[in-house]
Amino acid sequence: MITLKDIIFSLTGVEATQSDILTTSTVIDSRSVIPGSLFVALKGERSNGHDFIHSAFEKGAIFALVQETIPANIRVLDLRHIKTSQDLVIPQAPFCIRVDNCLEALQEISRYWRKKNRMKVIAITGSVGKSTTKELAAEVLSYKFHTARNPGNYNNEIGLPLTILNLGDGYEVLVLEMGFYYPGEIDFLCGIAKPDVGIITNIGTVHAERAGSKEAIAKGKAELVEALPADGVAILNYDDPYVRAMSSDTKAQIIFYGLNPNAHVWADEIQGLGLKGIRFQMHYRGKTITLEVPMLGRHSVQTILRASAAGFAQGMTIQEVAEALLTSNTQLRLVAVETTAGALILDDTYNATPESTVAALDLLAELDGQKIAVLGDMLELGDYEKAGHEIVGRRAAEVVNHLIAVGPRSQVIAESAKLQGLPLTAVTWVANATQAAELLKYNLNAGDVVLIKGSHGLRMDRISPILEEIA
Repeated sequence: MITLKDIIFSLTGVEATQSDILTTSTVIDSRSVIPGSLFVALKGERSNGHDFIHSAFEKGAIFALVQETIPANIRVLDLRHIKTSQDLVIPQAPFCIRVDNCLEALQEISRYWRKKNRMKVIAITGSVGKSTTKELAAEVLSYKFHTARNPGNYNNEIGLPLTILNLGDGYEVLVLEMGFYYPGEIDFLCGIAKPDVGIITNIGTVHAERAGSKEAIAKGKAELVEALPADGVAILNYDDPYVRAMSSDTKAQIIFYGLNPNAHVWADEIQGLGLKGIRFQMHYRGKTITLEVPMLGRHSVQTILRASAAGFAQGMTIQEVAEALLTSNTQLRLVAVETTAGALILDDTYNATPESTVAALDLLAELDGQKIAVLGDMLELGDYEKAGHEIVGRRAAEVVNHLIAVGPRSQVIAESAKLQGLPLTAVTWVANATQAAELLKYNLNAGDVVLIKGSHGLRMDRISPILEEIA
């Protein structure tokens, strides 16, 4: 973990003496403090970390990074005007470390700490599949290397620095998911993480409301491959023309993956096994191996190829990658549960885009039983809102026996499904998730398969717990 000496040097360039005090963790929530923590008092829209400094110290924090004036009864090391080691007077711990801006200081400390560590960093971005790719790539690489990853949604300007600073000793590989909301964000995160390998999943319509056109989204994602060094590796989706074109944006080595034999890592003979997973052949450098992996849906093949390519980029053999995949515990965010009445619920309510919703419908198509899709609004699609909902409606009409559309935007899904030929009696529209749950409560039978999918803002995650209790 990082020391006080590291913190001072990263923020001032001054070499401190007798300041090798070791931190145990770096946190932004006082409730997460453990003895020896560095507490970063971030100032947000709803709360101010400076209000919790006393609480952090009471729980054992050894330092608190602050930017506001601190009460006189708390010791402070002010780094804002430190020029030489003679300017440093280290107080007795615990104490506050005063800087101009806590977030910028957090990022600068993590930038320094990344440079000091020699591990390989693999960064992942894209419109769909980032998190699952991160988890699976980390598991594949863990087969041969001591591997870490950013937890949960720690994929932004706060979470990524925290991930780097909280790394323990001895890690050889760090797998980082990078979020994208606006142009320049990926470039900024790369400036901190300094990735050696970059993986692009795909270019879809998610965040189009903020980022603009698909071309603008592609340009933003391409910032990752642009940041790679000449001895790095860019792992690109050959099947996505926007991603394939990024090969001209990087000086790094290219590994293409996809379902096309022109890719370096490719798959064919794909067979969906329903809830048991998928079976397919993977090809790499003239070698072929048959895999049966317990991940749901044919679209998972792309995730597996990406994770495999990450292993190949680090020198793993196809046999080593295969063995790692067979022992993996990674699963999609989709959760399959059975109600007491015997209906099967596919809860895929983490979030929704046209691409991920169509993929979920493809999985539903592989399963036996009366198929019901509960599809909610897809948010943040910008100019693609109408077209995206229409695409989902058309695919739903090809798969389901009954469609329940949830939310104002989903009316486009319902109308599109009707135009595609789904009978009027097979389409129901409701205003919210609560109404959808009430409708389903009295209309589910043994053998029904229910897919629930929608953007997080609709809180469709409330539906499944209600249905599970149906007798």
